[in-house]
Parts: sequence; C-alpha cells; structure tokens
Amino acid sequence: MGTSIRELAEAPRFRRVGAHTHIKGLGLDEGGKAVKIKDGMVGQERAREAAGLVVRMIKEGKWAGKIIILAGPPGTGKTAIAVAIARELGMNVPFIAMSAAEVYSSEVKKTEVLLENMRKAIGVEVHEMREVYEGEVAKLNVVTGPHPYNPYQRVIERATVTLKTADDERTLEVGEEIALQLIQQGVKEGYVIQIDAETGRVSVLGISEESEHAKYYEVGSRFKVPRPKGKVKKEKEFVYHLTLADLDRMAARRRAGGLLSIFFGASEEKEISPEVIAEVDRQVKEWVDQGKAYLHPGVLFIDDAHMLDIECFAFLGRAVESELAPIIILATNRGFARIRGTDVEAPLGFPPDLLDRAVIIGTETYDPESVMEILRIRAREEEIDVEDEALKKLTDIGSKCSLRYAVQLLSIAAENAKLRGSSKVTVEDIERVDGLFMDVSEAVEHLRKYESLMLKH
Repeated sequence: MGTSIRELAEAPRFRRVGAHTHIKGLGLDEGGKAVKIKDGMVGQERAREAAGLVVRMIKEGKWAGKIIILAGPPGTGKTAIAVAIARELGMNVPFIAMSAAEVYSSEVKKTEVLLENMRKAIGVEVHEMREVYEGEVAKLNVVTGPHPYNPYQRVIERATVTLKTADDERTLEVGEEIALQLIQQGVKEGYVIQIDAETGRVSVLGISEESEHAKYYEVGSRFKVPRPKGKVKKEKEFVYHLTLADLDRMAARRRAGGLLSIFFGASEEKEISPEVIAEVDRQVKEWVDQGKAYLHPGVLFIDDAHMLDIECFAFLGRAVESELAPIIILATNRGFARIRGTDVEAPLGFPPDLLDRAVIIGTETYDPESVMEILRIRAREEEIDVEDEALKKLTDIGSKCSLRYAVQLLSIAAENAKLRGSSKVTVEDIERVDGLFMDVSEAVEHLRKYESLMLKH
C-alpha cells in the first residue's frame, strides 16, 4: 500500500464575491464622458464624470488640501465610485475603506485610528539594487566535520556550489550558515537559486527547465523556471510594495527591541509614537529624493462620515494639507444633521469649514434600466444563471424597494433554485424568497403590527 496512488475528488472551493469586485474604473470615454455601461459601472453619469475630472487633477498633482464628499441616498453607488477612483489611479494604489464608527474604540484614540488608516492608504514602492549570485546548481558538495563535543556526530562545516547560467559558470565556497540554508531548503542539482552576496540569504527560485532533473518533477511542489542569463554574479533590482503604516510598525518594533523585549517580552505598542512617524517620513522623503522609492498616494474612503465628531473633522481638515496625505473621500446619506459633539445642525452633518475645502459629488437613485443592468452584472459576477423574466421581476422589486435588497434576493434566490435541483433562477424562486424575507418598509409595518408585544427600553 506504500506505493499506491489514489486520486482525490476536487475539494469544493470557497468563493466569496465582494460587492464591488466587478468595478474596473469609472467607465469614461476619451473625452471624459460617461458611457452608460462600462468598466462595471452603470448609470450615475453625472457623478462619474465629476469623479473623472477629480482623477485628472490628482494625476496632475493639483489636488492638495481638498476632500471629496459623496452625498446621496443609500444604495446609489457611493462606494462604487470611490472604488472606481482608486482603480483609475493605478493598480499599485492602495484603497482603504472604513466606517466612521470604527474610530470609537476604547483602546486607541479616535485620531490615532484615522491616522493609521491614512498611512495605510499611502503606498511606498521601494527599489533596491543588490549584488547576488544567481544560477542553476550544476554541482553541490557539502563538507562535514566532527562535532566539537560529540565524536559520534558530524556537523556541516562548509559547501562548494557550482552555479551556471546560459553565459557563465562559477564555483563558490560558502560557509556554514549558507551551507545549512542549502540543506534546509532541499537544494539539489538542477535547482535555480539566488544567494545574496551581502547577507548570505539563499532563495530557491525553482527548477531549471533545461536541467535533466526537471523531468522528474512533473508533479512536484517546485515550479519550473528558465535558466538565468548573463553573469552568475550580478546586480539585481528588487522592488518592495509597502505602505507608510507598514514602515511605521517596522520602525516601532526596531525601537522597542533590545533587552526589554528579549528578557521581559515587552509587547508592541498599540499606538505609534509621533517620533517614529517623523522618523519614517524623513526616511521615505530621503529615499524619494535619491530615486530609491516612489510614493503612491491612495484613497481613504470613510463611509457614514456623518458619524465622525467635531474632533475627527478638525483632524482631517489639518491632515489633508500635509505633504504625505492620501485622497480622502467621505460618504454620507444625511441631509441636514447635527454635527456630532456639538449642538449645531449643518448640511450633511459636516462642519461648514470642512465643506468649504471639499468638492461635493451627488449620487441619484437608479432608473429601472440601470437597476436591471446592475443585477445582470452581479449575476454574472456570482455565476448565477437567471431567466429574463426573473430578472425583470427582480428589477421591479429593486425599483420599488431598494437596489441592495434586490441584490441580496438574487443570491438567496440562487440558493433556492439549488434546493429544488435547478441551475437557473426562475420567477418562482424570486417570488418565494421575496415572500420569505422583508425589505425595510415591510419590516417597519411588521414591527408596528406587533408593537404592543415588543419590548421597550
């Protein structure tokens, strides 16, 4: 039985489709005009065209000190537009989404939560040139010697490794540490490896396609790579994608090191000190000036921003004017509301001085045609097969109740179709789940009906 091979059935995959995974951009033509259906966006032409102008200004470096506010009823695509703005800015641009309610924590100050998320939204692309030995292992000989304290045991002393490329071949003698890494990583002849000339760190890149050993690994854990070209010893550029928050944590851990953490296990601080942040900012600016790093200011999207209080608004107003600040987008579905922390009522629940330095983009309710197209996109994204009549029925529900309710019913109806052994969602599936679940207005009527039986605080 030790040599038997048994094929296993494919394990079921866990699939989670996010609400905005289908969005690729704002869906604008070359003239900046919104196409009705493009890049996963549907409708909201006015808001998308306004966002397109904002993206142009950001790319041209003309957006300092401004905030974007997305204002509109619930379910009108405010988050979708924020995601689309981030997509338009580039693939390496971070997009951090948070709810305003997240700032109210008993462990961390409100402004600290905002600052951390702002720094998560600023990407740092670090370029580093390092001297490495890289090639296919042609020969490997590990030399062992007697253990200094146990004559019956041998230990690794050194190794000689011959690396070859398409154009060069070189034999290296390496010390105990590198030899141990070669053994631990299971390096054999035919492997393509990389040895950092400064640190001695060994990285296995794969198995050389030109090697005789490659044919033995048809079903192996190592992937095949071409034999490297050029010299064995070379300078190679490494690119690391980090955020300012990543660099903050690294710097904080470095500062917290030493005897305290070694002997007493000092835990990492929950808040990063201003000194650490200043040190990281200085280092990043130095890298940028030297051409070693590039900044990618991303997008910090704060949903339900009317829940922020006057202290948070003041912090954002000041922070947005700093040199290292992301694009801040606030979303709200309030009309006139009290500014939290004050007795003042203001438009959108935001302080007037913040509104003065912001551009406001309005979103509107979707027409039935747009609702149908959004539902069709969501069905395709979630791999749900829906009959045309069922889609029309769902569109009617979405137009009458809300788009979000219709999108939720779509997923539930697909599950109901599976329950009855069908791969296609029909009108009957939509009607059944619509009867089982309630939208907001139905829930309100239900509660009113049983109000006398409900508990009150």
